[in-house]
Amino acid sequence: MLKTLIPKTIRGKIMILTAAVTLLITVLTTTVCFSVFQSFLRKNQVQSAEFSLQVVSNNIAADMKDIIYFSKWCCSNGIILDYLEAFKDLPKLPTASKDSSNMRPMALSTHNRFKEEYYNTRPNEYMSRVIVSSTNENNFLLMASSVSTSSPYAAKIISQEDFFRPLFDAEDFLWIGLVHDPFSSISRDQFIPIVRPVYNEFNSEIIGWTYVEISTRLFTDYLSSYPLPEDSLLFINIGNKTYRFQSNTLVETEKPYEILREPAKKDSLSTETLIQSAAMNNGDTRILVERPIEGINGWSITQVLSEQQFKQQKYLYTLLIIGICVFIVSLGILLAILLNRFIMYPIHKLSNKINSISTGDFSKDNTIEWNHELGQIGRGINTMSGNILMLMEKRVSDEKQKKDLEYQILQSQINPHFLYNTLNSIKWMATIQNAGGIADMTTALARLLKNVSKGTASMISLREELDLIKDYFLIQQYRYGGSVTIEYQIESDELYDCQIHRFSLQPIIENALFHGIEPTGAAGRIIVSAEATDVAGKKALMIRVTDNGIGMSEEMIHKVLREDADSHNKTEFFRHVGISNVNKRIQYDFGPEYGITITSREGEFTTMTIRLPYVLRTENQSAER
Repeated sequence: MLKTLIPKTIRGKIMILTAAVTLLITVLTTTVCFSVFQSFLRKNQVQSAEFSLQVVSNNIAADMKDIIYFSKWCCSNGIILDYLEAFKDLPKLPTASKDSSNMRPMALSTHNRFKEEYYNTRPNEYMSRVIVSSTNENNFLLMASSVSTSSPYAAKIISQEDFFRPLFDAEDFLWIGLVHDPFSSISRDQFIPIVRPVYNEFNSEIIGWTYVEISTRLFTDYLSSYPLPEDSLLFINIGNKTYRFQSNTLVETEKPYEILREPAKKDSLSTETLIQSAAMNNGDTRILVERPIEGINGWSITQVLSEQQFKQQKYLYTLLIIGICVFIVSLGILLAILLNRFIMYPIHKLSNKINSISTGDFSKDNTIEWNHELGQIGRGINTMSGNILMLMEKRVSDEKQKKDLEYQILQSQINPHFLYNTLNSIKWMATIQNAGGIADMTTALARLLKNVSKGTASMISLREELDLIKDYFLIQQYRYGGSVTIEYQIESDELYDCQIHRFSLQPIIENALFHGIEPTGAAGRIIVSAEATDVAGKKALMIRVTDNGIGMSEEMIHKVLREDADSHNKTEFFRHVGISNVNKRIQYDFGPEYGITITSREGEFTTMTIRLPYVLRTENQSAER
C-alpha cells in the first residue's frame, strides 16, 4: 500500500519529500510556537497582575506605615505622657473654678498638639477615630472624622469591646481583621482596630492606652480602579481572615480554593510574590498571584487570574499560528516546484558525474557544462577529473623513479676515499706482515661489497644488518690497529629476526668511530644492544649504539638529526645514508613515535637509540632476499 503511494519518478519523490519535510516543520513550528506563546501569555498575565498588585500593596503599605508611626507617636510623645500621668487618677476634668493645678490648660494644650500631629499625618482620612485614654477611661483625647461619632463614654465603650483586651495584651501590633462600629448598631461600616498600651517614660507602669480605627477605605480607594476581569477574584488577607473585594466593599469569606502546588518563583518579577496553582470549589484549576503588603505582618492581596481573558488571548495567538502554518506550507509547495525545475535536474546530473569519478571514471562529460552557475560547477568537475588523472599518473611515475633512485644510490654511492683507504691498508698488510690478516680484511671487504650490491629490499632482518656491521667494523678495526672494539648485547635470539631498514646501523657506527672515538686519540669501545620494549602501548624493538668517545653538545645533536652536520664529510660511507636520513625513513614508514634519539655527555659517552615496530621477518621475506 505504501509503495503504491510513493511516486517512481525522481520529480515525484522530490515533491513528496519536500511536502513531508514542510509538513514536519509546520507541525514542529506549530507545537513549539503554541507552547512558547501559551507560556508567554501565562507569564505575561502573571506579571501584569503582579505589577498591579505591587502598586496597590505599596500604596497601602506606605499609608499603614504612617498610621503605625502615628500610633507609636501617641504612645511615646512627652506631652501626651505628661497628660496621661496627670489625669490617670482623676475621675474627670476639674471645672474652671476648681482648677488649682491648671489641669484644663494642660488638657487643652495636649489636645491641640494631638490634633496637630493627627492632621500632619498624611493618611489621616483613613483614621476614622483616634482615642488616647488614661487607665480609668474617664479622661481621654479624641479625634474623629465625624462629630456624630463622638461620645463622652467613647473610651469606656472601646475598652468593653471583645477585641480590646487581645490587642491591648499583645506584645506587638496584632491584626484580627475587620470589626463593626461599636458606636452604632445600625451602621454596617467596618474598620481595622489598633490598641496599644502607653507606659510611663521612667518605668514600666501602664498609664493609658491608644486606640486607632483604620477605615476600609484604605483598601477600597486603591482597589476601586483596579483592573479586575469579570471571572477574576480579588482577596484581602488580614491576619487569619480573608475578605473578598466586590462592589467596592470588603466581604469576609472562606477561601474558595485549595493550594495544589508550592509557590513558583520563575514567573514572578519579585521574590516576595507567590505564584500558586489552586483548585477552586467548582473543580477548576486557576493560577493565584499573592503579593504581601510590605512591613505589615500577615497582610497580603491575592488575585485569582482570569481564565476567560487567557482564553481570548490564546485564541488570537492560535489564529496567528494557523496563519503562519498556512504560509509555511505554501512556501514549501512553491519551493518543491522550483527546486525540481531549476535545481534538482542539474544536481542530479552533477551527482551522477561525481559518482562516476568516485568509481574511477575520469572521462570528460560535456552535458554538465550548462550556461549558468551550476554549469560552472560542471566545468570545474570536468577540469578536476582531468587534473586528478594527470596527478595520479604523475604520482605513480614519481614514486617509481624515487624508489629506483633510492636503491640505485644505496647500491652505487660507495665512497671512493673509503676504497682507497681500504686498499692502502691491504697494501700495508701485505708489505709488512706475513699473516692471515690480509685474507680476513679482503674477505670482509668482499662480503661488504656483495651486501651493498645485492637485492633492493628496504627492510632486512637484524641478523643481516649486524652481519654487515661486523664486516664493516672488521675493516675499520684493521685500520685503527685494533685500538677499537665492538660488543653486541642482544636480549634474545628472537630479536635477530626483527625487521630493520637496510643500512640503518652503519651510519651510526661510522659516526661513533670517526666523530666519537677517533678525536680522542685513545682506544675506544662501541656497544650495540637490542631489546624489546613498549612504545605508545605497542611492542617495539629498541637498538642502542653507545661509544665512549668525546660526546656531543646539544647543538651538535640537533644538527645531526637535521642533517646539517657532516653533510659534506668525505669519510662517510654512504653520502646519502646519514643519521638524519635513517631517522626520516623510519618516521616516514612507521610514524613520529618511532625513529632515532640521541643522549650524550661531552667527554664521556654518546648513545644513539633506534625505536622500530616489533615485526618478525617471515620465511617468504627471507626467500625474496
